[in-house]
Amino acid sequence: MSYVEVPGAKVPIRMWADPATVEGGAMQQLQNVATLPWIKGLAVMPDVHYGKGATVGSVIAMQGAVCPAAVGVDIGCGMSAVKSSLTTNDLPGDLSRLRSKIEQAIPVGRGLHRSEVDPGRLYQFPTSGWDDFWSRFDGVADAVKFRRERAALQMGTLGSGNHFVELCVDTSDSVWLMLHSGSRNIGKELAEFHIGEAQKLPHNQGLVDRDLAVFVADTPQMASYRHDLFWAQEYAKYNRAIMMALFQEVVRREFRKARVTFDQVISCHHNYVAEERYEGMDLLVTRKGAIRAGSGEFGIIPGSMGTGSYIVKGLGNAASFNSASHGAGRKMSRSAAKKRFSTRDLEEQTRGVECRKDSGVVDEIPGAYKPIEKVIEQQRDLVEVVAKLKQVICVKG
Repeated sequence: MSYVEVPGAKVPIRMWADPATVEGGAMQQLQNVATLPWIKGLAVMPDVHYGKGATVGSVIAMQGAVCPAAVGVDIGCGMSAVKSSLTTNDLPGDLSRLRSKIEQAIPVGRGLHRSEVDPGRLYQFPTSGWDDFWSRFDGVADAVKFRRERAALQMGTLGSGNHFVELCVDTSDSVWLMLHSGSRNIGKELAEFHIGEAQKLPHNQGLVDRDLAVFVADTPQMASYRHDLFWAQEYAKYNRAIMMALFQEVVRREFRKARVTFDQVISCHHNYVAEERYEGMDLLVTRKGAIRAGSGEFGIIPGSMGTGSYIVKGLGNAASFNSASHGAGRKMSRSAAKKRFSTRDLEEQTRGVECRKDSGVVDEIPGAYKPIEKVIEQQRDLVEVVAKLKQVICVKG
């Protein structure tokens, strides 16, 4: 579909979702964002749903300003995926051992590594810039509070919520490795710190929603936020890279005889800020629950834990600020999902997937998400599908 334009106070709201199906709270948030004095454009993805301050599934382009709540508290959250030389014929009938090995290698939930992961020992890990990255931690706001030790031990860990590690197969029977995670607790702490700082600033006192507080260009507060924001986005990138390397090591050990090789890893943020230029303007583009989909750029759009995911290539649609959706998108809250569904429903909806099927992950049941096929169909002018994947193992936080 092409987008539908809904009037907004400062800019029109370009929607790749049917406005009639978007919940009222999310529509109000979009209208609130459209009132911001610095806004130059607003694009809405088909997986849009209510969030804190700004909706999940929105792309906000501003000039000389950035809204930390519109990035989200998991700065740099995103996806990584890689195609392997394995095929479905290489996989054993019982995948429980492989799932267990993945869980042993990659801490989940609030789990930490016992010691810092040495990137130099990891398979094909890009170590360039690693030392420089950690040296910049000293410039992070209130670095005494944000402990380097914890951030270092969480590097290469999954987290909880909707984060996952999956082994998938595509329609050609090739095996893929895929994962979803972000900047862990350090990203959350930095986000919450800066949201609080922004809300104190005088220029934000008259906003329709205090969660839309912004930092403006050429101020010390903006400089501090930009430093911490881009550092946390880099942390998230490294976090996924380390997990993917650990995942690859598990697969290479478990399938030693197959001498597994891997294609180049695809990686993309979907909660982040980028400096981009549109219509002659230098803009700060915030994607909250959206990926960049520039012409020819690879991206990953996952579904729920029982449906499947898509590898896509961007079409470079400037109307969406070169963006696309970040996933299926929730159609009900976590609390609503827990009330509606049981562990029996979870077992049924994840049949054929080696994964947790207990009450702790009922809120991640496929029935709580929008149909991924429809989400893909609604953005055919934003991306083209390269591969469709179906998970056979799903490790949840």
